[in-house]
Amino acid sequence: MNVQIFGRKKSFDTEKAKRFFKERKIPFQYIDLGEKGFSKGELTKIAAAAGGLDQLIDPKTKDQDAYHLFLHLASEQRLQKALEHPLLFRAPVVRDGGRATVGYQPDVWLTWL
Repeated sequence: MNVQIFGRKKSFDTEKAKRFFKERKIPFQYIDLGEKGFSKGELTKIAAAAGGLDQLIDPKTKDQDAYHLFLHLASEQRLQKALEHPLLFRAPVVRDGGRATVGYQPDVWLTWL
């Protein structure tokens, strides 16, 4: 397994996801969305695995201005806007190769083991 957890420092669900993999002694790479964010290629692959870019966006984000702008953009412009504003994403996003989940989903992660 090559698990990556994209999350935020103050997200309880991110901490629970990290604990889930630690308890099972599964190594993972943690990427803080507030500091680094996604690359364009990563975001494209994760969005495809998660069911689309809209599944990754958090309607309760603290950056409501960027969220409402995102909603009114054409679909081809949404990817670029999401890359510019990494706080728009729900956390955690857990990725293992071509598979990805959004939010805390231990039942799905158990099927990966």
